[in-house]
Amino acid sequence: MKNYGLIINDSTESIFQLKKNGTSLRKELIAGITTFMTMAYILTVHPKIMADSGMDEKAVFTATALSAFIATLVMAFWAKLPFALAPGLGLNAFFVYTVVLKMGYSWQMALTAVFIEGIIFILLTSFNLREAIINSIPLSMKHAISAGIGLFIAFIGLSYAKIIVGDEATLVTLGDMSNHSVWVGLSGIIIIGILLVFRIKGAIIIGILISAIIGIPLGITHLPENIPFSVPPSLKPILLKFDFRNLLSVDMLIVLFTFLFIDMFDTVGTLVGVCSKANMLEKDGNVPRAKQALYADAIGTTVGACLGTSTVTTYVESAAGVAVGGRTGLTSFFVAVLFGFSLFFSTLFLNIPKEAAAPALVMVGLFMMSPIKKINLEDYAEAIPAFLTIIIMPLTMSISEGIVFGMLSYVIIKLLTGKWKEVSIIMYILSVFFMLKFFI
Repeated sequence: MKNYGLIINDSTESIFQLKKNGTSLRKELIAGITTFMTMAYILTVHPKIMADSGMDEKAVFTATALSAFIATLVMAFWAKLPFALAPGLGLNAFFVYTVVLKMGYSWQMALTAVFIEGIIFILLTSFNLREAIINSIPLSMKHAISAGIGLFIAFIGLSYAKIIVGDEATLVTLGDMSNHSVWVGLSGIIIIGILLVFRIKGAIIIGILISAIIGIPLGITHLPENIPFSVPPSLKPILLKFDFRNLLSVDMLIVLFTFLFIDMFDTVGTLVGVCSKANMLEKDGNVPRAKQALYADAIGTTVGACLGTSTVTTYVESAAGVAVGGRTGLTSFFVAVLFGFSLFFSTLFLNIPKEAAAPALVMVGLFMMSPIKKINLEDYAEAIPAFLTIIIMPLTMSISEGIVFGMLSYVIIKLLTGKWKEVSIIMYILSVFFMLKFFI
């Protein structure tokens, strides 16, 4: 009788070189489970956000799990790095609240923009052009964009829980504290906060589940009629639903740039940050197999758009798996398998109400605010554009508007203060392009 355990160990060793990387099958399994637990909230939160654009929530759930499964498998077997991918928060908010609800385009048009963005990202990766674009953007702006998206996402989360509501006199005001939705949302924020203080793995998904349970007697959470295990919802309502009309308008070109811009920095920042934390960077400071990792991101985005979801990106939550010993693509493989299994638990994830999912958005918003510490607020030529970027995003409910105002103000201030040499040629070109937005 064959020793299947030995066969599995030999196979994983030959593919992922566990011994060379100082890890083991057990460590990689634990790391995979840990990473999945820290990012599983996306299966609840993402479909609800996308549904605000008019998309079928159940179909989006399937697209979310399936795109994460495919992209993370590419990361596992091609890049062989312990990073997981899924549709990104911030990018989905831009998709829904800016492109669809603010600009007035259909979600089919937005999906088309994501699809083209994925193809462009593949080409940029192939020709090594991504470095030129990334290096052309000032560091202060990179930090500001992350912080601004954090505020934007937190704003959405607070509104989901009705902790803040619209008001004619003050534009935004505190919600009705007697509303059960408010208490479900607030309890979730407190619970996740306590779990984070104690560094409990999977704090966000645990907090979401407890909030959903609290919502049962309050009439917010409705228990499913069927058992949680179910056949994955059909992709038919959103599969390959592209609309190529008006794609060359100035608005849509800015949309394409914003998708590409945020995705590139999300991915590169995550890769560098997590690899640095795990001492995985090469001697020259580069990420090992970075090109393959970026391909995984680009392929995930392209395939995800076909399935019917917004931009797929590498998750910073991968750091949780790395922290417990994950060092190879085997960690990613286990994460992908768990996303595959989650396809059969749509009833469980979809029955979690918005109010219970809201705390996740608030906490992720907090995490994304951390780069603000790296902005030199004493240098006003850097601080003012950064501040405009951060504040414009939540106040206009538009990530792209924040980027436009930030970059234009950066170039104008540098020009008028004699610091024009500090601005890259690409930044000047982008500024002219952005100016056209206001006149065409």
